[in-house]
Amino acid sequence: MGNASGFYGDRFDALREMLTGGELDVLTGDYLAELTMLILGRDRLKDPGAGYARTFLRQLEDTLGLAQERGVRIVTNAGGLNPAGLADAVRKLADRLGIPARVAHVEGDDLTAAHPGTLAAHAYLGGFGIAACLRAGADVVVTGRVTDAALVTGPAAAHFGWRADEYDRLAGAVVAGHVLECGTQATGGNYAFFNDGDVRRPGFPLAEIHADGTSVITKHPGTGGFVDVGTVTAQLLYETGGARYAGPDVTARLDTVRLAQDGPDRVRIEGVRGEAPPPTLKVGLNRLGGFRNEVAFVLTGLDIKAKAALVRGQLEEALAKSRPAEVRWELARTDRPDAGTQETASALLRLVVRDADESKVGRALSGAAVELALGSYPGFHVLAPPGKGSPYGVFEEAYVPQGEVDHVAVLPDGRRVQIAPAAETLVIDGPEGSGVGEVREVREACDADPGLPPPPPTPGPTRRAPLGLVAGARSGDKGGNANVGVWARSEDAWRWLAYELTVERFRELLPETRDLPVTRHPLPHLRALNFVVEGILGEGVAARARFDPQAKALGEWLRSRHLDIPEALL
Repeated sequence: MGNASGFYGDRFDALREMLTGGELDVLTGDYLAELTMLILGRDRLKDPGAGYARTFLRQLEDTLGLAQERGVRIVTNAGGLNPAGLADAVRKLADRLGIPARVAHVEGDDLTAAHPGTLAAHAYLGGFGIAACLRAGADVVVTGRVTDAALVTGPAAAHFGWRADEYDRLAGAVVAGHVLECGTQATGGNYAFFNDGDVRRPGFPLAEIHADGTSVITKHPGTGGFVDVGTVTAQLLYETGGARYAGPDVTARLDTVRLAQDGPDRVRIEGVRGEAPPPTLKVGLNRLGGFRNEVAFVLTGLDIKAKAALVRGQLEEALAKSRPAEVRWELARTDRPDAGTQETASALLRLVVRDADESKVGRALSGAAVELALGSYPGFHVLAPPGKGSPYGVFEEAYVPQGEVDHVAVLPDGRRVQIAPAAETLVIDGPEGSGVGEVREVREACDADPGLPPPPPTPGPTRRAPLGLVAGARSGDKGGNANVGVWARSEDAWRWLAYELTVERFRELLPETRDLPVTRHPLPHLRALNFVVEGILGEGVAARARFDPQAKALGEWLRSRHLDIPEALL
């Protein structure tokens, strides 16, 4: 099984590259994210027939026939908010091209009617609707909001005939699906140690899935990038929480995953254990939160703090007449002393305002900012003049009992098959169901949690150096929370990291997290620690509450921070 898309807007030619690059049985495409659902919701407001990823149709124009010739089935969540509409569009495309493609779709995830005030409310469905479509002979399966891993678990269950209670096998497929879902992030893209290979144009990943649920992650021969234990570890940690990775079909135990290099560009995944899924399904709620605007003032040369204080005071006074509900100032000291260019001599003062009333963030801000052009700090200018303000979205989570969601597979002949909810469920206890407590920086921690390595020996000489010299990291977003997965590249480094990088040290290294709830989850088989930071992203990526609204570079910031590292590890 291959992947040809990690997000709406990914490499357009990837579908053709994957079909022509080597052997495949199934090709998947992941087009959906929290932000994408909001974008598609706004599309549907303008056109009720919209709501799906139109790029997918354009990609099929010259690849649907190729897939048919090669016997490759295509499974995608590009249906977004309107899977039936996309399935119908694919049928019309196939008819126009004279290709006898059998198209099916999965529906039932749309719960918007039950959540008034939302733009889109969709349950995360599992893979058994996809499996039903494939068993009925579908060549193309279109879904709406399913879990990203369902694009892999569904075809695997269909191919191997897995039952709903074969949790270890399903969990193995979930882990493989999680590695594939973000495309080239598994083959060297966005990788901490990108200099280990040529990542100028990474190939898309594929997984060889076996009947017992084990898999090998690899890529087509001759494509760019590379696949090793590190690239797979990085992607396994991406956008996860605790040791239990819950989904609608199974809860996969990430603390049981074992990785091994299986040759060049091949990593074997084995040992994965699964448990019954939780009794509820996650529902993503997207709504319009109000309106926002921003302006970035450029402060150059001397007296940066005084210049910032001056313009801030001027703007605050002007905004007081009709003050927005939220006003945020951030001073980014990108300037250097005695700089060789004007740009490197400049800092940025960023003002962001939000309010339910568009007028309070539109002309009220733009007029006040522009009027200062000749009467503020020396060298006054802005990166771009503020506009009239724009709407922003808010993402929230809710949960509903599995039995309350009408999960339906619409087969190629039009028959509708009801997909039963999980017969057996298991409530997950603890924060995010981690099952693993915080391990404090004491030598007795090894006895408290036997999964951790033995404490490192008494350290010899240490040197102040960046954490990234001995550890990789990958970070991402889940609603308003962020996760930062950190892994060591050697056993000695892992013994040091497990006891050095506590929650207290993490907060010390990343001061923005100091007042936020932070949970640490050790994953010893991966030589990794996963930190979940609650609330750092406010109301989610669409609200753009932070400089890095998806926390994509939070891990790289952590790696750049200096601490005392044993010289033996450097």
